[in-house]
Amino acid sequence: MSVWPAWEVREDEGSTSWFNVRLEFADGARIDALAVVGEAGVSVEDVRAQPALSLDDLAVLADWIEDPLFEACGLPAGPADDAEGYPASRRARPAWPRGIEGRWLIAEEYRAAQGEGVDPVLAVMSATGHSRRKSLRLISQARDAGFLTPRHARR
Repeated sequence: MSVWPAWEVREDEGSTSWFNVRLEFADGARIDALAVVGEAGVSVEDVRAQPALSLDDLAVLADWIEDPLFEACGLPAGPADDAEGYPASRRARPAWPRGIEGRWLIAEEYRAAQGEGVDPVLAVMSATGHSRRKSLRLISQARDAGFLTPRHARR
């Protein structure tokens, strides 16, 4: 992995730094990213990958590059990694209960979003961290369990 500074903005006592990051893999795959390191941690502003990243890989990209970015800034690295190389304190998506409890919570998120006038599928995606397809499947399971009304009335 290569990390090099792009630019830095200093304000009062703090600063925000942008870095170009390149990850190259043995199979020829490559990821180029523009990452920001500030007081709040690491965020990724732009990503270009060949081949394209899956949503799960994109979700953990900041975790993959966090320690090398902190080192480039002269900051202490984050918590120790687990056996698979992922940071111990973070997950790719939030923990979400399975089974009937998970279906109930999906229905709650869905109905709350409807009540607020926002897209309920996006609300479920945001709450679970899953893709649109997986979220639609979870919503369908909540319907099948009777927690949501049927999508279409049969004639």
